[in-house]
Amino acid sequence: MLKAFKRHWWKWVFALLVLMVALIYWYLRPYRPDIEALAAMKSTEEITVRNEGQVILFEPKKPVQPSMIYYPGGLVEPESYAPYAQALAQADHRIYIVKMPVNLAIFGGDRAASILATKHQDETFVIGGHSLGGVMAARFAAMHANELAGVFFLASYPDSKGSLVSANLPVLSLVGSNDGAVNQDALMKAKANLPNTTEYHTIQGGNHSQFGSYGFQRGDLPSSISAKKQLDETIKLLLNWEQTAINPVKPTQ
Repeated sequence: MLKAFKRHWWKWVFALLVLMVALIYWYLRPYRPDIEALAAMKSTEEITVRNEGQVILFEPKKPVQPSMIYYPGGLVEPESYAPYAQALAQADHRIYIVKMPVNLAIFGGDRAASILATKHQDETFVIGGHSLGGVMAARFAAMHANELAGVFFLASYPDSKGSLVSANLPVLSLVGSNDGAVNQDALMKAKANLPNTTEYHTIQGGNHSQFGSYGFQRGDLPSSISAKKQLDETIKLLLNWEQTAINPVKPTQ
């Protein structure tokens, strides 16, 4: 058998490489948008959807401030957040969903910079994201606090590199009570990286996956509320935070 192995060693090496590639592909395969998300990607009479370059933009006819920059969760395709963007755009907020290299925000944490650099007149921004997206959004906010009006987290939290304690920004943190994917210990410890003024809300029955529209995520727990109910509660809390914690700005002309 040893002789046979020596004669055909290259076949074993090739088979091992194929297996490794298959495992990497399986692990890194993205969560794709569901039917509801794909439907929300279409423009309407009131909202124009532009899928260009590194950003998916939801543009209402008469935008009010602030605009929102949204970083997707790890391995989640950006279109999966279209229902959330559509709902916020229906409330007249301009929404930028940022596309990430290989769907991992850790490789594109600075991509919000290009949005800030090309802002409309008098446009202000809040930034945040879901899961890994929130972690990287916090890191960006920590470095660009003077260019932002607030930070939000959906099933997410800042690490030490994204500490917002001294950023002097309003912060909102939302999590589902049935979230099985977020590290609960890390979530609690991360409060040390957030200002005392942070607003915390738990959506009862909500889970990790339903902060987007891409199906069930590995490691999560089943939700006890519908995806629509979780979306509605999330949007209500986000809009209330924007209206009360963020300084109001006149609509963009």
